[in-house]
This record gives sequence, structure tokens and C-alpha cells, in this order.
Amino acid sequence: MAKDPQTPTEEELARAERDAEPQPDDTTGDDADLEGVVEDVEASEADAEALENPEADALAVRVEELEQALTESKDQAARAAAEAQNVRRRAEQDVEKARKFALEKFVKELLPVVDSLEKASESMQEGASEVHREGVSMTLKLQLDVLNKFGVEAVDPQGEPFDPQVHEAMTMVPNPEVEPNTVIEVMQKGYLLNGRLVRPAMVVVSQAAN
Repeated sequence: MAKDPQTPTEEELARAERDAEPQPDDTTGDDADLEGVVEDVEASEADAEALENPEADALAVRVEELEQALTESKDQAARAAAEAQNVRRRAEQDVEKARKFALEKFVKELLPVVDSLEKASESMQEGASEVHREGVSMTLKLQLDVLNKFGVEAVDPQGEPFDPQVHEAMTMVPNPEVEPNTVIEVMQKGYLLNGRLVRPAMVVVSQAAN
């Protein structure tokens, strides 16, 4: 007697259906693994750069030090140039002063001669000959012209206000006819050399009447 063909069970049918369904693609896991490898490579490169950074930092520090040294050198050069200019200016001023006032001592020695000639000219009486008077007057004028040529000028403050910078008060006399502290008499002329006082004028100064 022939056997009937066996009918598949439900379990076998379900297993067959599962086998027929598309299986999940394992490439997703492969991609994840690839991304991990890329990240590892990038991390390695970052670590390599980090290892190189100390040298770069040292170079940056050195550059900064050199820039600072250059700035300081420029400042020092500028200060040195300014100081040199000041020294040169002071030297020029000293030379100019020496040139202007080199004759100061010589002028002081000549002033008594001028004083004597002035007194001689003033004291000559009418009995003196015209030739003598003219000779003394011309000698005095020649002497004063020479002094003026070298920057010497007389200080004759008759009738001017008293100035202690260039006048020396010998005495004070009450005089209601003029303002107080007015020079009413010049006992001896003063002299300047290129604006610098060589000898003050000796004067009599008025004061208010009591």
C-alpha cells in the first residue's frame, strides 16, 4: 500500500518564510568600524601636531623676545640721538657764549681808561686850549666806538626808574620834584657786553620827601 505524501507543518513553513526574507546588511557595522578608524587616524594626527607644538611655541616666544629687543633698541637709539643733539646744542651755546663774552675781562680793564677820559673831558676849564679839549673828546669817542664795535654799550640811566638789575644805588636822597626811586644822578656809568652786565651804573636814587 502506497504512503501518502507528508504535509509540511506550520513550523517548517514559518522557517522557510524567514529564510526567504532579505537578511540585514552587515555593511552598517563595517561603516561604523571605518568611521572609528578615521577618528583614530585624526586623533593620531592631532597628537602628532600636539607633539610638534612645543617647538612652535618656543619659536613664537623667541620671535616675541626678538621683537621686544628690537623695540628697546629703537628706543635706546632714539634716546641716544636726542641726547647727542642736546649735547651738540649745549656745546654750540657754550661756544657762542665764549665767543660773545671772551672780551669781558679785557673790557673791564678798559673801563677805567674810559672813566678817566670822561672825567678829563668834563673837568677841562675854559683855560684849556681848544686843541686839548678836542683831542680828549676825540680820544674818548674813538675808545667808545671801538667798544661799541665789540658789543659794549654804556648804561647811563639819568632820569630813569631805578633798576637793581643794572644799577647800584650809592645813596638815596629825598626829592619831591621827581618820582621816588628815580635816578637823579649817575656817579659812574655802567656797561653791558652783548647784553650781559659787565659793571653796574653807580647812581643816586630819589626817595619820597618826609
